[in-house]
Amino acid sequence: MRTPNPSRRRARLLSTALRYLALTAVTLLTIGPFLWLLSTSLKPAAEDIFSYPPQLLPDAPTLDNYARIFAGQPFLVYLKNSLIVALLSVTCNLLFSSLAAYPLARMQFRGRALIFGLLLASMMIPFQLLMIPVYKLAIGLGLQNSYLGLVLPHACSAFGIFFMRQAFVSVPVALEESALMEDVSRLKIWWYVLLPLVKPSLATLAVFSFIAVWGDFLWPLIIIDQPALFTLPLGVNRLSSTFSLDWRLVAAGAVFSVLPILLFFSFTQKYFIEGALKGAVKG
Repeated sequence: MRTPNPSRRRARLLSTALRYLALTAVTLLTIGPFLWLLSTSLKPAAEDIFSYPPQLLPDAPTLDNYARIFAGQPFLVYLKNSLIVALLSVTCNLLFSSLAAYPLARMQFRGRALIFGLLLASMMIPFQLLMIPVYKLAIGLGLQNSYLGLVLPHACSAFGIFFMRQAFVSVPVALEESALMEDVSRLKIWWYVLLPLVKPSLATLAVFSFIAVWGDFLWPLIIIDQPALFTLPLGVNRLSSTFSLDWRLVAAGAVFSVLPILLFFSFTQKYFIEGALKGAVKG
């Protein structure tokens, strides 16, 4: 049995240590702002949040800031609105994106490459350039101050179509050909054959869509002017004016608005990681 070379073993241990050190640094940079936000939300009014040197741990942690934001603003109403809009948007995006992606991935028709190229090009157009025509469309349809008006820009996305198209391409064609030989319709093939095989991709797209909708501030600010329909980002924005920019309360509202994203990701984490690894291996 060959004895490991000590120098090679030390080099391997050093490489592993450096790798873990880099991962730890990236983790701290990622969760650091959230930890500071959480710390600020737990600091009492008597504690200086701008002290130097900065102090991460509160001297006397308190939930009084959370009680104040719930007493001053209907945050449960904002939470309900955000949940309704997010669930409708994610459902519509998964449905319409996968429906549009199926012919681009499986069917042969004239202009398919051109349509797919235009789709990719549209992903480079920022929403700010499309905001005015989308707003006019929403107003023309009478969707101002409505849940459907909030859902409209997120009902289907170019990224979602591209993402699902790539997922469908990875499914073996033989499965679809077998179903076609049994005289199964294209719609049933999409529903019963392809969608069950791309569940990890659907979960990944659901996470991306949920985060985008949940944190959207600009579009709700434009289309909604009734406080009863405000989403959580608009509710957190109201804290800065209602309480004269008390950063403790703003931090408490921000933490409250982030918690649903963490819960949603915790339930879909398995499929999300599986879909991400599948895409990485394919790429």
